[in-house]
Amino acid sequence: MNNRIEKILNFMLRAVFGMIAIFLINSLLTSRGLGEGVGINPLSLLTSGALGLPGIALLYGVHFYFLL
Repeated sequence: MNNRIEKILNFMLRAVFGMIAIFLINSLLTSRGLGEGVGINPLSLLTSGALGLPGIALLYGVHFYFLL
């Protein structure tokens, strides 16, 4: 039971901090003149929650790949 709660809490913390990171990266890109950024939506929430920082890098990598 304790392990399950720990996994859920870990997912939620990664998801929240992932959304904060996406918001800050999008703000940085906008201030540098690049208006393109990853959207804050349920898919990015799940990706950052499940994968953490590599998930955020994956979201930006896929996003910029499709911009080429």
